[in-house]
Amino acid sequence: MTTFKVGYLIGSLAKESINRKLSKALIRLAPEHLSFTEIPIKDLPLYSYDYDADFPPVARAFKDAIASVDAVLFITPEYNRSIPGALKNAIDWASRPYGQNSFTRKPSAVIGTSPGAIGTAVGQQHLRSVLSFCNSPQMNAPEAYIQFKPGLITDEGEVTNESTAEFLRSYMAAFHQFIVRVYTALPRET
Repeated sequence: MTTFKVGYLIGSLAKESINRKLSKALIRLAPEHLSFTEIPIKDLPLYSYDYDADFPPVARAFKDAIASVDAVLFITPEYNRSIPGALKNAIDWASRPYGQNSFTRKPSAVIGTSPGAIGTAVGQQHLRSVLSFCNSPQMNAPEAYIQFKPGLITDEGEVTNESTAEFLRSYMAAFHQFIVRVYTALPRET
């Protein structure tokens, strides 16, 4: 069976982000046919179309990192009922210049955690809207809005609640199956 390389973007820039902990848990619980690499967003300058003729090296490296993966997993908090500005900025860089959108035909999934009772539900809906414009096939189900409680995930990514662990394991298995379906329907261009 083919192993797919998944690039993951963590929407929070905080070193102690609970979404960073969630990323570690997802990697631990993922099927063996998925390999992971973080695509960092923290060093990207604010996007402006003034850069379109000559991207700075950090933005070129960011676009190259997305090009090098088979799928993208967005792991993000919700800020003010939307996505963090840093994540939106990263998406803007990846989708530009016009005609060179890095997300085109690249399978994606969205997940996030928050202390709030509805997790990151509203922010994820905004992110899905942005990704639709970016022509990224999205895994729409299962949806995953994780309410984070202290101790739910250790610093090493171990999930301490078995039902949450099983849900996240199933989510990652569904993401793997989704990637397979996308590339069956939309074979990669050579």
